[in-house]
Amino acid sequence: MKKLILLLSLCLCWRVYAQSPVEISFPKENMFALGSYYYPEQWDSSQWERDLKKMSEIGIRFTHFAEFAWGTLEPEEGIYDFEWLDRAVALAGKYGLKVIMCTPSPTPPVWLSKKYPDILIRRDNGVNIQHGRRQHASWSSERYCDFVKNIVTKLAERYGKNPTVIGWQIDNEPGHYGLVDYSENAQQKFRLWLRRKYKTIDQLNATWGNTFWSESYQHFDQIRLPNQQELPEKPNPHAMLDMNRFMADELAGFVNMQADVLHKNISEKQWITTNLIPVFNPVDPVRMDHLDFTTYTRYLVTGHKKGIGKLGFRLGIPEDIGFPNDQFRNFAGKTFGVMELQPGQVNWGVYNPQPMPGAVRMWIYHVFAGGGKFVCNYRFRQPLKGSEQYHYGMVMTDGVTLSPGGEEYRQVAGEMEQLRMAYDPDSEMPEYLAARRIGMLFDMNNYWETDFQKQTDQWNTMSHIHKYYNLLKTFAAPVDIISEKEDFSRYPFLIAPAYQLLDSMLVERWVKYAEQGGHLILTCRTGQKDRNGKLWEAPLAAPVHFLAGIDNLFYDHLPESLQGGVNFGTEKYDWNNWADVITPKKGTEVWATYADQFYKGSASVVHHKLGKGTVTYIGTDTDDGKLEKDVMRRVYEEAKVTVDDLPYGVVKEWRDGFYVALNYTSITQNIAIPSRAKILIGSRVLEPAGVVVWKED
Repeated sequence: MKKLILLLSLCLCWRVYAQSPVEISFPKENMFALGSYYYPEQWDSSQWERDLKKMSEIGIRFTHFAEFAWGTLEPEEGIYDFEWLDRAVALAGKYGLKVIMCTPSPTPPVWLSKKYPDILIRRDNGVNIQHGRRQHASWSSERYCDFVKNIVTKLAERYGKNPTVIGWQIDNEPGHYGLVDYSENAQQKFRLWLRRKYKTIDQLNATWGNTFWSESYQHFDQIRLPNQQELPEKPNPHAMLDMNRFMADELAGFVNMQADVLHKNISEKQWITTNLIPVFNPVDPVRMDHLDFTTYTRYLVTGHKKGIGKLGFRLGIPEDIGFPNDQFRNFAGKTFGVMELQPGQVNWGVYNPQPMPGAVRMWIYHVFAGGGKFVCNYRFRQPLKGSEQYHYGMVMTDGVTLSPGGEEYRQVAGEMEQLRMAYDPDSEMPEYLAARRIGMLFDMNNYWETDFQKQTDQWNTMSHIHKYYNLLKTFAAPVDIISEKEDFSRYPFLIAPAYQLLDSMLVERWVKYAEQGGHLILTCRTGQKDRNGKLWEAPLAAPVHFLAGIDNLFYDHLPESLQGGVNFGTEKYDWNNWADVITPKKGTEVWATYADQFYKGSASVVHHKLGKGTVTYIGTDTDDGKLEKDVMRRVYEEAKVTVDDLPYGVVKEWRDGFYVALNYTSITQNIAIPSRAKILIGSRVLEPAGVVVWKED
């Protein structure tokens, strides 16, 4: 009996030890948690307890401290004050709130900016950014990195074993908000980066094509970061590609450096993340590989997008949450959360409308449906002073009255209790959904290169990618946005939209994928260049010709005022953005042809059987996406896989045995839910911003 007890104890200990810090903080059976930002340093300390108690009472499970507090933590160089933060952490713990502790690197204190001005970034016009706001210090400054290491170490030593602190966020939306740093620190680091990559100046000149226009350099010290303000026209495209890669490496290095400092000082039960703005220069999450997982920031109603229908400006568009859900789920740790979600009206948009009642709740459920561990809203209290006075929080300006978004968080917290009661840990994705599963290849290098060399002002790389993403979501197909690091064989279908940069190794992997039974879809512009942005010394897109059953192709554009035609089946479709005009190999099926222009009758879409699988090449980019959707539907039909036919804006996802449907459209939608299903939340009839959750036996 004693041996049995010992064995059981050992098994239990192993199980606890084997849990990752993320699993400890967010147990699978809890499914989902809600959090909220709080800034104790910005409020009278007499109000902290009231606020944190209120936060706990409405169902918030964790809060978020200190990412903008460096000036309060270290008011003078080498002089520290942690007493206030100790008290705030203790109060959070008192009311059952866990804490995400943040590194304060986005906001250096004034003494640091003034005493060491070389830490500041420089704009493209040569003006140094001054102290104030945020994200104004250079990642390329060794001095700045040393100060960051110091304050992060101090924080980690103090809170790295605190049981109330469950994890750490590095920085806040790192990325300089799209500004390129032209400081001397960055210039010198860029030259070192180039020297490491190319070894010799001759190799750099050859790769960049610098004999053209007599751009050749004699040594690395002559090179500067490409800057439109210093040039009569667009910079060298190869230099631009390398600059984007350099900046992404600098940012990733800055984040990874802080992660390394934390890992040396914190408990194994605490995790490390950062919150990123998705698809935003120079952010490349794939490079941030020292994190336990990655989170993102999202604001959907800011006047920037019209949305779907007359109410769309109050609802947002589904891909703004869906795409990063399906992307961030596949980064470090294979899990994600949303660290910063709009709680209501904001202050910085083109105009700042009130979100549709229910929209905040819908967004939260969208993250849940996509497999997220949590949503944390920015912020708990609406500020009374500073730059974000008109930015809603969970509570209004009186500090106690819940905002509409706060009420919706409270509602979700209660509904999650209902869903936990119905949770089945052994649930598996239904076979019919698993059969639809598709991997979508996305790489920031392609985004940088293709968006810089658009070739037509009608081209937009993310619009092209989102078009395919959205049509797949109308099929209710499970989508993973993946990098080349992933195993393609896990997916019955694989799509690479406008994947312009590639090499022979990737093509060989695609060939193997198709030969073994996968269904590969390529779209226009794919394979035109090598990894350095050089056109092949061969026919255009030559590396994918065998793969797609192509003999040759060229591309064409039309004026914005002119529409060309494409015939597919019995239907005719309009295009004017981009057309790859294809000469197929013998035996390749031609699915669609051009209806006019001098290449009338030439192939627009081809389909090629390769081994046990297929390759489909869609050469035309349209505005409305109808052609692309019908072609993709046929790809699934040919593979004998059924799909749904949802309107754009109706989202249907499966997660942990639950089906979730959401309505981003401006009209009432009827959701097809089997009569045998058990509806847990909502109903089959979805008003705009509506949510329904159900289970099927």
